[in-house]
Amino acid sequence: MQKHIYAILFLLLAQLPMVGVSAQIADTTVVTEENQEDAEQSDTTSLLHAFRKGSFEGRFRYFFMSAINEGALTDYYANAFGGGIKYQTAPFHHIQFGLGGFYTFNLGSSNLAKPDSITGSPNRYEIGLFNIANPAQTNNLYKLEYFYLHFQQRHFQATIGKQLLKTPFINPQDGRMRPTFEDGLYLQYTRKKTVWEGGWLYNISPRSTIEWFSVANSIGWYAQGINPNGTAGNYRGNLSSAGIGVFGITQQLNANMHLKIWEQFVENMFNTSMIEWNNIPTQLTSQIKWLGGIRLIAQQTVHNGGNSNPDKAYMQKGNKAYVLSGRMGLKNKHIETTLNYTRITNNGRFLSPREWGIEPFYTFMYRERNEGNGNLNAVMWNVKWNTLSNNLLLEGQIGYYALPDVKNIAMNKYGIPSYGQLNIDIKYQFKKQWAGFDAEFLYTYKKGYGNSYNNPKYTFNKVNLSLFNFIINYSF
Repeated sequence: MQKHIYAILFLLLAQLPMVGVSAQIADTTVVTEENQEDAEQSDTTSLLHAFRKGSFEGRFRYFFMSAINEGALTDYYANAFGGGIKYQTAPFHHIQFGLGGFYTFNLGSSNLAKPDSITGSPNRYEIGLFNIANPAQTNNLYKLEYFYLHFQQRHFQATIGKQLLKTPFINPQDGRMRPTFEDGLYLQYTRKKTVWEGGWLYNISPRSTIEWFSVANSIGWYAQGINPNGTAGNYRGNLSSAGIGVFGITQQLNANMHLKIWEQFVENMFNTSMIEWNNIPTQLTSQIKWLGGIRLIAQQTVHNGGNSNPDKAYMQKGNKAYVLSGRMGLKNKHIETTLNYTRITNNGRFLSPREWGIEPFYTFMYRERNEGNGNLNAVMWNVKWNTLSNNLLLEGQIGYYALPDVKNIAMNKYGIPSYGQLNIDIKYQFKKQWAGFDAEFLYTYKKGYGNSYNNPKYTFNKVNLSLFNFIINYSF
């Protein structure tokens, strides 16, 4: 039934530009072609005009992904293709309506529902191209992504409904076929050098899923790890929360720097606060600019962490975590290089639902996260090179991540050993007759340095593996 609903949705979207034509044919005895055109040009405040003058945007994506593990551990591959369309009306009394969706098909992949025969662990990476809520379902995946009303007047704007947000802790994390979407009310007010923003979110559709879930039920679709008491994480479907409140202020202090203060309150579960100072790239010499930034994060449990039973809670009662992340770097017209560092103190685990987005650490590298850990030190060097008139972007990253021992479950939620990681990312933007196309190749290698105690469950899809990603997008 669901796929038929979405098929009808796309057909309706495709017919929207024809509304004016249909109306004209149905009433030709009253309205001539000439006065219909005059009315259309003059009546710019009607709802019909708003729909006729709306805009479309669309995207097709092909994604190949493959993980090559060490030894006899299972290797996987996947080929996914999909496309989607979004329609937004022109403003009608400062209000716009938006609607859009996306579909995904499997073009040939491994059996992603089959766990590794040695460890019994499930597929981690490739299943994210389809539906992690049902690994066996890899075809005919339809998803309603946008369904909102947007109001904008001068310095103020508000959006209610299904939308795409980018905040420090809830963000698109667009590293698979489609990003994470949110459902709620979001407000923004901009005045001179200050941006105030925030809202209340009550539903989320995580990346790599096709359904919409309440905030509480959106958590736990990725790995749930181990509780500090040694029991397996069991919070999916067992959490209680009314929603997420977010609030942020971004203040441009002067021409060279800005300050951001951010608050994220997840009712009945946890609260996370962040203060960020960022240097806007500042001229050091005639050709070189310098940049830097510091983020301080504090987190604590709210009430019982989502469930009065600690084995089913997302965060243990009394947990506190503190994070320092910083960067320094230089850039010129074509090259930018930064040295980045992150420290999570040993006060407790820093937790951020992987279903909601990537953590805001300067040391973040695609294909791995550091949330779920305490007592962590990470250092990463990043180099970006724009060449060929900015059509080609080359990026290299190398980092070392010192995690607690895999058996220190109080500080290492997912049992990942210390590791080094290399990312090589090549992006090309096509121009002229191929405008709209872009391609990307991302190679990742992760080398384990921590003690894995000769237990492959600590290495499978975690360390000592290569990841290959090839993506082609067409946007219009």
